[in-house]
Amino acid sequence: MAEAERVIGTPDVDDEAAAPAERPKGRRRIAALFTVAVVAYLLDLGSKMLVVARLEHHEPIDVIGDLLRFEAVRNPGAAFGMGEAFTVIFTVIAATVIVVIARLARKLYSLPWAIALGLLLGGALGNLTDRIFRSPSPFQGAVVDFIAPAHFAVFNLADSAIVCGGILIVLLSFRGLDPDGTVHKD
Repeated sequence: MAEAERVIGTPDVDDEAAAPAERPKGRRRIAALFTVAVVAYLLDLGSKMLVVARLEHHEPIDVIGDLLRFEAVRNPGAAFGMGEAFTVIFTVIAATVIVVIARLARKLYSLPWAIALGLLLGGALGNLTDRIFRSPSPFQGAVVDFIAPAHFAVFNLADSAIVCGGILIVLLSFRGLDPDGTVHKD
């Protein structure tokens, strides 16, 4: 096997001998992806339930002076409240991301990629749940946002997971690490 295509953590042996060693690694990475996704999803869902129950229709809570506060906001659009008329499109995009990640999971041998994709999956599921089940209607629901830094958009934990997963994917790509665990030099 060429050094640039060598699977990380496996000895430099012929392909037939390496095949059995890859199989258990793939299962562990899929489990890591779904574990990260479930944790991200449950943290997002729980925080939104708490915000709706305790903060919606109440005054915002100052967390760090004027720098950070919790404020319940319903966002039918995308980032920064843009695209309010395209809620159905954002629902379709989130569902597509989930399907793509599920298909990628079959070839996943890299733990960093499993974490990144798990964050994306959990975040996408969190916001998709809002879009499907929250008012004003199914598949057009407004996302619950509540983290409000000064001079920035209000967001939620799902948004944070998506951004962190996206940043990690960019870093992994720059380092040349592929989801299948191979490293390339280009």
